[in-house]
Amino acid sequence: MENKIKEFKNLEKWQGTLASCIRCGYCFEHCPMFKHTGWESDAPRAKIITAFGLITGEVEPSESAADKMFSCFYCKRCEAACSSGVPLTEIFTDARKDLVEMGLEGPGTTSITKLNCARCLICVGACPHEARNYDGKGIATDPAKCQACGICLEVCPAGAAKIENNFGTGRDELIEKASNFLNTHESSKAIIFACNWSYFPELQASVLPDSETRDNNYEILVNMCGGRLEPYLLMAPFLHNAWGVMAAVCPDDDCQHNGNLRAKKIVETLRNTFKSIDIDPERIQLVQIPAGDKSLFQAEIDTFVDKLNNMGPIR
Repeated sequence: MENKIKEFKNLEKWQGTLASCIRCGYCFEHCPMFKHTGWESDAPRAKIITAFGLITGEVEPSESAADKMFSCFYCKRCEAACSSGVPLTEIFTDARKDLVEMGLEGPGTTSITKLNCARCLICVGACPHEARNYDGKGIATDPAKCQACGICLEVCPAGAAKIENNFGTGRDELIEKASNFLNTHESSKAIIFACNWSYFPELQASVLPDSETRDNNYEILVNMCGGRLEPYLLMAPFLHNAWGVMAAVCPDDDCQHNGNLRAKKIVETLRNTFKSIDIDPERIQLVQIPAGDKSLFQAEIDTFVDKLNNMGPIR
């Protein structure tokens, strides 16, 4: 076991903390990856068990283990729910550092750059985690630093920045979910995009029967971070007869990626565009929701829908 610990020089300091995890499972209830796949191996608890196994030698370093460890959006909902106070994402980051030194890099949810990169370096300057750099040949991503916030995707003018493993949170997937809801629910009026930190529903892993949800006039879609919102994503629901779109983001100074600030600018630009074409700018709104404040979030949604009912559909 001692030799294994030496291989994981960054992870070894967490050995005692890893042992304090009581395996309760509260963490995976709010994990967007577990919710999407339903596999325990994608949940935070499995990553903690894997990390413990790596330093004790019970789990061999492998591409499969690395892919799971590198699959995380760093929304930190697991840490907020942890009854033992385990700093899960810090542990994941140190495990990643050791795995990278072994030549194991995922890909997990690490952002990558495709061949159509214009080498404008906009993504390098925009990355809040200093995970992207120009290596003389192209844009390279440090997989140990990348937190999959997606800001590089939003700012890339060539569409070269990608997160291939989106776990249902990518632009195309969200647009498809929005269009399906708007096209199949007669009372549908609004699409609500929310980061996973602002949106803290109970029992995320549960799915209500269609009989209890089919009459909803709004749909909440988790886009992970306000920094991943794009004008095209926010405008797409209107092509399917949405009456309005709301973006819910973190309060100022609460977003670890500063994605809420980018979202503010995008929404304000779209509101000005709506004014210029004689569409009420109140049809697209941004609200700031503190983590776990479900009452405020629901109140904002209800107020928005009431406002849409007064305005009626776009004609």
